[in-house]
Amino acid sequence: MTSKLALVTGANKGIGFEIARGLARHDCAVLVAARDRTRGEQAVAALNDDGGEFHSVRLDVTDESSIAEAARWIEERFGRLDILVNNAGITDSPVPVPPSETDVSAMRTVYETNVFGVVAVTHALLPLLRRSPAGRIVNVSSRLASIGSHAAPDSTVPSYLAYASSKSALNAVTVQYGKELRDTAIKVNACEPGYTATDLNGHRGVRTPEQSAKVAIDLALLGDDGPTCGYFDENGPLPW
Repeated sequence: MTSKLALVTGANKGIGFEIARGLARHDCAVLVAARDRTRGEQAVAALNDDGGEFHSVRLDVTDESSIAEAARWIEERFGRLDILVNNAGITDSPVPVPPSETDVSAMRTVYETNVFGVVAVTHALLPLLRRSPAGRIVNVSSRLASIGSHAAPDSTVPSYLAYASSKSALNAVTVQYGKELRDTAIKVNACEPGYTATDLNGHRGVRTPEQSAKVAIDLALLGDDGPTCGYFDENGPLPW
């Protein structure tokens, strides 16, 4: 097997697909996690054309039985995990919506994937990450998570109450895990990939998934002297 084992959620398309491809180019075996088994297998077939070692894993971050089954399979097959990239995410609207018009039930659905799903997956896989000599957890956040940017008097950051606040919560989750694990070999960080053309925004983004995958890949491959409990884009730390 290659030198490190990585799992990327939501890796069958978009940024997650390119994170998987990029990690393989850095000598990682990659577990391509997707809700739909067929789509995961199709993604692995496409990734295999580029070389590297890929394995399809059915993993629905909102289904605890699916998460537990994936964790058992990884333990039985590999015995450890070196990198976890929590990339899977959804939004309630591809266009800005005034906070007062946000549907509460839709907001709960967003949180199930973007926040609670990350916590559930991290809990299940943390015992395997503890077996790594240099475990890394990367949570794919968003520029919309920055409360400081929203609060600035001259802010032009658009309003997506459900999505933005879920990513702010994800940043808080990142810090909490990073604080707990600070005295271990595991580093936990959040990243902002940039406004990327994906299904999430109706492909209106200005960056390609390959461009946006780079910051997550860099954080996944941090050296022992790298940061933890941070929130970064490709240019460095971002305001919380």
